[in-house]
Amino acid sequence: MFTDSHCHLNYPEFLDNMPALRASMLEAQVTRALVISTKMETFEDVHSLAMAYDNFWCTVGVHPDEEGVAEPSADELIEKAGRPRVVGVGETGLDYYRLGERSVSDMEWQRERFRRHIRVAREVQLPLVIHTRNASEDTLKILKEEGEDGSTGSVGGVFHCFTENEYVARAALDLGFYVSFSGIVTFKNAKELKDIATWLPLERLLIETDSPYLAPAPYRGQKNSPALVPWVAKQIAELRGVAVEEIAGASSQNFDRLFTRINEKTS
Repeated sequence: MFTDSHCHLNYPEFLDNMPALRASMLEAQVTRALVISTKMETFEDVHSLAMAYDNFWCTVGVHPDEEGVAEPSADELIEKAGRPRVVGVGETGLDYYRLGERSVSDMEWQRERFRRHIRVAREVQLPLVIHTRNASEDTLKILKEEGEDGSTGSVGGVFHCFTENEYVARAALDLGFYVSFSGIVTFKNAKELKDIATWLPLERLLIETDSPYLAPAPYRGQKNSPALVPWVAKQIAELRGVAVEEIAGASSQNFDRLFTRINEKTS
């Protein structure tokens, strides 16, 4: 019924308790999950989960906030993207939230990494999983410069854990991307995000947990897990005045439409 389109299950607290995690998903009617790569050093753990369970898939990529980690070449990303049950490229994008003493111009390494991921995604024809924080102008600009403008040949993707404003949401739609909502949409102070979740075209909407982070109300502050993604769907359903089953069904169909490789046989 429900699909968690973005989660991080390769952390020890999940790996050591996978039977319990999967039992909680089953009880909550969460039938599928996409396990997201954030660095090359842990990609094998992520991929192993996708290979071990028939309702898990994964991505390959390096998170923009990861510093001091192995910087993948295009060839390495292409090789890993070609493995069974790898259905997307990312998490990639830009994050200027923790600049500290640095300026935006100092973040060229992030922009170059982002460009490399986009080029690889276009090479292997897999969708992008985009992270953007305090960097939406550059994120949109680079996507367009690299040919991800919604035209023929674009691979598209999803702006995950969306926290930006209406302008960015509409720009993402114009580029052919989906928009994914996390537990943040359930927070009392997330008024603008709630407004976006109300009008966003249903055929472009995804839901996620980003677990173990950002547990939705009423579990805010606790460890998140895929079993809590129905709370995201419930909030969006209430905002739109529809049944939660409609959000569950539409977001799952959108997941199928975006990550088309989930239908490939692996044997």
